[in-house]
Amino acid sequence: LGISSKWDGNTLILKNEGLQTNEVPYELVRKMRASFNVLGPITVSTGEARVPQPGGCAIGVRPVNFHIDGLKKIGFSVEVKHGVVDACVAKQSEESCKIVSFPQPSVGATEHVMTTAAAVGGLEVMITNAAQEPEIVDLQRFLNACGAQIEGAGTSTVIVKGTKELVGCEFSIMNDRIEAGTYLIAGAATKGDVTIEGVEPAHLKALFDVFKRAGVVYEVGDSWVRIVPDGEYRPVHIDVQPYPGFPTDLQPQITTMLSTVEGVSVIREHVFRGRFHHVPELNRMGASISVEDGTAVIEGVEKLLGAPVEATDLRAAAALVIAGLMADGRTVISKIEHIFRGYEDILEKFKSMGAQIAYLVDE
Repeated sequence: LGISSKWDGNTLILKNEGLQTNEVPYELVRKMRASFNVLGPITVSTGEARVPQPGGCAIGVRPVNFHIDGLKKIGFSVEVKHGVVDACVAKQSEESCKIVSFPQPSVGATEHVMTTAAAVGGLEVMITNAAQEPEIVDLQRFLNACGAQIEGAGTSTVIVKGTKELVGCEFSIMNDRIEAGTYLIAGAATKGDVTIEGVEPAHLKALFDVFKRAGVVYEVGDSWVRIVPDGEYRPVHIDVQPYPGFPTDLQPQITTMLSTVEGVSVIREHVFRGRFHHVPELNRMGASISVEDGTAVIEGVEKLLGAPVEATDLRAAAALVIAGLMADGRTVISKIEHIFRGYEDILEKFKSMGAQIAYLVDE
C-alpha cells in the first residue's frame, strides 16, 4: 500500500505519506481475516478500493456481509464479483445521522465501520447492536487519540462523528485477554501453579465464572492471576456468546481442559457453530467428545495419550498444545504455524511455565 513500517522492540512505527495503490493482493488478504478491514479506509482515502474476500482460520461460516452492509449504509457503493469486493464513495444523502444496525454483534464489522466512518468529514454514524468487546473500547481510545470523535464503545450503541483528517499519535495497546486466558487454562488443565502477569482481570470474568463452577482454584490481583493446583474439577455447561459472555476464542482450549474432567460437560457454541475442528484430533488422543448442531458433549476420560495430530486453525492449535501438555507420552502437532499468528513467543512462555515443548522444523 506504500505505508512504511518499522519495529523497534515491541513498538511498531507506521508512516503514511500517501497510499500508492487502492488494490490489495489476494496473497496478503488470504492469510488473515482482519486484512479485509482495510477496504473502508482505503476507499475513504482514494475514493475507491478493491480487496479480495478474506481468508483466515477455517472455523465455520464467517461471511463479510455485515461489513458490506455496514459500508453501504454509511454511503458507499459496494459490489462483489468473483471473490473480489469493489467499493467506491457514493453521493452522500442528506440524512443527519446514518444508522448501522447489525443483526448480531460482530467485532470485525463494528471495527470496520468505526475506522471508516471516523475519517469521513461531516458524517455521523450510529452503530446499534455493536460488539462490546474490550478491543472495541481500545480501538475507540486509539481513534480518538488520532482526532476522531467516537463514544459508546463497550455498549451496544457506538456513535461516530467523522473527522476530515486524522493525525498520528503514540498509543499503547491493551493486553491480549485471549492469550492470558489460554495460559490460565493451560495451567488449570495441567494442575500447575501458574501466575500470569500483565492481565486485566475485568476482561476475564466469563472465564473466572467457568473456573469457579468447575472447581478451579485461582487468585486475582490488580494485574495478575494465579492458578492454584488444588481440588478436584467438576463438569460444567458453557454457552459460548459474544462479550461479555464466554469467548469463542477460548472455547477450544476449555474443551480440552474439560476432556479429562470426570462427568459430562456440554459446550454450546453460539458464535461460530462450526468451531469444533479440534475435536477429532482430541479424540485421537483418547478424548470422548461428540459434536452435533453446534453443541459438544464431553464425557471426561481418565487421561489423554500423546499422538500425532493436526492443527486446523489458530485456537485449535493452542488447544492441541494444551492437550499435548496434559497427555501421557509425546504429541506431535502438524500445521502448528497457525499458532504463531496469535501468540508472541509462545514456546518460550510455555517453557517458562515448565513445559517440555519444542518446534521441530523438519518433522
